[in-house]
Amino acid sequence: MSAKKNNAKPTEKELEILHVLWQKGHCSVKEVHQEMGGDASNGYTTILKFLQIMFEKNIVSRQKSGKLHLYKAIATKENTKQQMVDKIIDTVFEGSASQLVMSALGNNKSSKEELNAIRKYLDELEEGEK
Repeated sequence: MSAKKNNAKPTEKELEILHVLWQKGHCSVKEVHQEMGGDASNGYTTILKFLQIMFEKNIVSRQKSGKLHLYKAIATKENTKQQMVDKIIDTVFEGSASQLVMSALGNNKSSKEELNAIRKYLDELEEGEK
C-alpha cells in the first residue's frame, strides 16, 4: 500500500460510508450496503462505486478475502473531523474560527455541562499561551 499522505476530503456520501467503516472495521460492500439501509437511495452498485473511488483517493484500504474485497477506513475519524472543520472555517467563515464558534453556540441550545466544558477548554488554551 502507498504511504502517501491522505489529504482527500470526503463527500457527504463518503462520510456516511466512513461512519460504517469506523464503527464496524473491515467490511464487504454488501455489509456497508446493509448497514446503510440497503434501499434504492443506497444501491449496492452505488456503494461499490463509492468504495472504489474512496480506495483511489486513499481514504480506505482494500484487501481481498476469498472472493470478497474488504474495505477499511484509512482516514481516522478525528483527522476527518478536523479537515471538515478547517474547510468550513476557510470557506464559510472566511478563516475565522471565532465566527464558527459563535455561530454554533448561537444556533443551538448548549447544555450547562457543554458550556462548562467549553469554558474549561478556553481556560486551558489561555493558560497555555502565558
